[in-house]
Amino acid sequence: MWLKPEEVLLKNALKLWLMERSNDYFVLQRRRGYEEEGGGGLTGLLVGTLDSVLDSTAKVAPFRILHQTPDSQVYLSIACGANREEITKHWDWLEQNIMKTLSVFDSNEDITNFVQGKIRGLIAEEGKHSFAKEDDPEKFREALLKFEKCFGLPEQEKLVTYYSCSYWKGRVPCQGWLYLSTNFLSFYSFLLGSEIKLIISWDEVSKLEKTSNVILTESIHVCSQGENHYFSMFLHINKTYLLMEQLANYAIRRLFDKETFDNDPVLYNPLQITKRGLESRAHSEQFNAFFRLPKGESLKEVHECFLWVPFSHFNTHGKMCISENYICFASQDGNHCSVIIPLREVLAIDKTNDSSKSVIISIKGKTAFRFHEVKDFEQLVAKLRLRCGAASTQYHDISPELKEKMKEQSWKILFAECGRGVSMFRTKKTRDLVVRGIPETLRGELWMLFSGAVNDMATNPGYYAEVVEQSLGTSNLATEEIERDLRRSLPEHPAFQSDTGISALRRVLTAYAYRNPKIGYCQAMNILTSVLLLYAKEEEAFWLLVAVCERMLPDYFNRRIIGALVDQAVFEELIRDHLPQLTEHMTDMTFFSSVSLSWFLTLFISVLPIESAVNVVDCFFYDGIKSILQLGLAILDYNLDKLLTCKDDAEAVTALNRFFDNVTNKDSPLPSNVQQGSNMSDEKTSLTRVDITDLIRESNEKYGNIRYEDIHSMRYRNRLYVIQTLEETTKQNVLRVVSQDVNLSLRELDELYVIFKKELFLSCYWCLGCPVLKHHDPSLPYLEQYQIDCQQFRALYHLLSPWAHSANRDSLALWTFRLLDENSDCLINFKEFSSAIDIMYNGSFTEKIKLLFKMHIPPAYTEVKSKDASKGDELSKEELLYFSQLHVSKPANEKEAESAKHSLEKGKGKIDIQAYLSQWQDELFKKEENIKDLPRMNQSQFIQFSKTLYNLFHEDPEEESLYQAIAVVTSLLLRMEEVGRKLHSPTSSAKGFSDTVCASGRSSEEKTGSHLEKDPSSLREEPQWSFAFEQILASLLNEPALVRFFEKPIDVKATLENAKTSQLRSRTKMQIP
Repeated sequence: MWLKPEEVLLKNALKLWLMERSNDYFVLQRRRGYEEEGGGGLTGLLVGTLDSVLDSTAKVAPFRILHQTPDSQVYLSIACGANREEITKHWDWLEQNIMKTLSVFDSNEDITNFVQGKIRGLIAEEGKHSFAKEDDPEKFREALLKFEKCFGLPEQEKLVTYYSCSYWKGRVPCQGWLYLSTNFLSFYSFLLGSEIKLIISWDEVSKLEKTSNVILTESIHVCSQGENHYFSMFLHINKTYLLMEQLANYAIRRLFDKETFDNDPVLYNPLQITKRGLESRAHSEQFNAFFRLPKGESLKEVHECFLWVPFSHFNTHGKMCISENYICFASQDGNHCSVIIPLREVLAIDKTNDSSKSVIISIKGKTAFRFHEVKDFEQLVAKLRLRCGAASTQYHDISPELKEKMKEQSWKILFAECGRGVSMFRTKKTRDLVVRGIPETLRGELWMLFSGAVNDMATNPGYYAEVVEQSLGTSNLATEEIERDLRRSLPEHPAFQSDTGISALRRVLTAYAYRNPKIGYCQAMNILTSVLLLYAKEEEAFWLLVAVCERMLPDYFNRRIIGALVDQAVFEELIRDHLPQLTEHMTDMTFFSSVSLSWFLTLFISVLPIESAVNVVDCFFYDGIKSILQLGLAILDYNLDKLLTCKDDAEAVTALNRFFDNVTNKDSPLPSNVQQGSNMSDEKTSLTRVDITDLIRESNEKYGNIRYEDIHSMRYRNRLYVIQTLEETTKQNVLRVVSQDVNLSLRELDELYVIFKKELFLSCYWCLGCPVLKHHDPSLPYLEQYQIDCQQFRALYHLLSPWAHSANRDSLALWTFRLLDENSDCLINFKEFSSAIDIMYNGSFTEKIKLLFKMHIPPAYTEVKSKDASKGDELSKEELLYFSQLHVSKPANEKEAESAKHSLEKGKGKIDIQAYLSQWQDELFKKEENIKDLPRMNQSQFIQFSKTLYNLFHEDPEEESLYQAIAVVTSLLLRMEEVGRKLHSPTSSAKGFSDTVCASGRSSEEKTGSHLEKDPSSLREEPQWSFAFEQILASLLNEPALVRFFEKPIDVKATLENAKTSQLRSRTKMQIP
């Protein structure tokens, strides 16, 4: 067994230990007398006796290993072993894993530190699989080893504690060690060669008592199966006896009171039985018995103090004992005075500001108890206030109506002192009154004041009426969602059980959706607005909603709820700072995010009863998000013990939901049929109640030191992380969808997406008010969030396309863009972009030719001519955008399909769900495009197609053979067309062009181009001719040089890397608009 390194002096140790092995850094020793004939003689007997009496580890582990440093008399014990095999295993491990490393250290101190660190690491690793928990003291760990070695009990037997004592064998005391475990009482002693080993099962004990006589002043008598055993010389005999009594009782209950035993979680699981737990249990049982309290009560705290006894006119010294539901006091002698105070009877708990450290508890019947000299009395008052608020019932001497009038009077006094309205002084007293809850009659006015909505309404007179009139009768996605949620907004409240309340809610929500279409309407807005309408006029509720959505909770109410996610991250950070034990217990911090989302979005309205939730809203309008964060921390802190015992997230959520169900507002003047907290079942009302005022006050006292500046800083810091996480999620979803349709690998797609997105953002870097920004809409589906226009596509085409070296590359980029832009909105998404790039990189010969073919026929193809002849085929930005928007007529069936797509445009008119389903079904069953379905290419398009091929072949190593091949293909196609026409007409229509192409095959590219440009003018008088895709493909396949050119492999990785490094540099060469 590896041991915690401890210092030993080798000089004295040599008398008791013999050297077995040694090297420069370690020594292996054997205990004198072990494995020696005759037990080592008298020396061996003395050593064995000494080990037993002093509880030396050497008794059960006669081998040990010491760590030594050169020129030092101080050694460190690092391992021990019960036999030679065990210790040899440790020695071999040290030689194989440690010795080679030690030679690299420069100083002895570094060597020792390294060895100690390694040994501690090994001990920690062993502890994971041992019943000796990591928090057990080192001595207990050694005692557990001796317990296991001496008695050979199963590993599952849990050692509770151990004591040094004497066992009386006749009239001779034998000094040894008593071990108390869950099922056995065990004793071991070794004196002068005489070994005593005693194991008594607790369920065999028939008598257990404390005795005393002439010889034994105090001893514990154990009778088992008719045999009497006496143990004495205990340091704390009363504690030892109490523990033995509990363990024996535990065994008896397990055998003879099975039903009670099974219902007791502590007894049911032996691994949960600890010395501390048994002692705490004993104290609770004594506490319950003395004060005759219900069986389930457990003693939580004990405070020494003085209680003022009014009828005797003096203070009596005693102990204040606190359980879950009672505060009890017993005087020192136990008979002079005792008091039982049920928390359900408590009305108020106060503390004095003098040095007496007094706690005053007021109960029903106008009785008060005054406790003096209470240690940590301020913390105690805070705890008791929280507990008493929870345990009190809804009936008080002071009615809620009277309390409401008292609150109103307090605010009137404040208004007289500090002023009323926008310019009033806001002091600590103001916050204290807000924490207590704003009176019903003042709530709307003060919400408007504290939120700043009063200023918005004052500076925009008549605005709400105008917006309501303009939004009246509109029909869109937002209004449909509003109509769906109207009846779900506080349906139990009478105000929203009639058309009057529903109509007001509809007008406010619709008006805001019209005012701010970017947000429109989001779920949770209906719940918040319902509460606002309960206490404010309709127009005031509208401006309060504006203040919440646009100032106080920015970016909360949109599709990505970035603001809420940011504040959740801030909340997690605060949990790590203020509740570290909860952070250590919860392995996954996302639990807090999932639980707290509704807290932030609805300001706790969705989880708390309405009468309690409005108090939270009071604090929110005064302190902003700070109050919500503080309350969240206070709730977790209040439920800390329950959360630490939860085994999974579901159990933790259940615990929090039960807590919220039992939050009440004892001061609420709302009628009982409206209060949600008063309508709970009898089963729930038996649980502990918590008053919202006490909870809010607790949150301010504990976490009021959180500063606005810190929250602001944390918001900024976490906003970056949240947005980047959302962007990464968007990217992963896009790649997952796109990867199913392309041959690019995920890594290549990832790099391509980065380049695509970077180009979009580069367009915004140096351009104020750039229109590109409007192309990013986070509310759209993942694929549609980022879209590029023709100008950005041209830049990417130049960087990525293997055909970008062509002289007419701008025209190719334009035609490719028009081909991909199927819905004619002059924008393409990443899926469309990657499909074209994938064909260029990984497409077959047929796919590449088909792509080029489609680029030269409508709707992609349009005649392109630059206004500036000196620039050749290069197009300016304005020309590019003009040609990309140019409308090209399409076949009737394509027009119908396009009109169906346009009918699905978001946010305009009512959505045609059937059209959406039809489009989705068409996409699901979309088959690969049949080449026979492609339209024929006319003569002007074919001429441009041929010119494009010539441009692609420029500067290729096989340039001449490629020119010759394309001339042969062109000549062949024209002759085929001529033969076809002769069958229908005796007049030859393509002879001149055929001769021209034959000649162009033997000339340079420039000559070929000139011939191709001249011929169409001469052929326009002739009847038009055209080619099908199958004809062009078959002709091209006959030329090996052409096939080799288009099937030439492309180094995609190198192309993407080069594009990434060149992307920014290429922008500097462009003229910034």
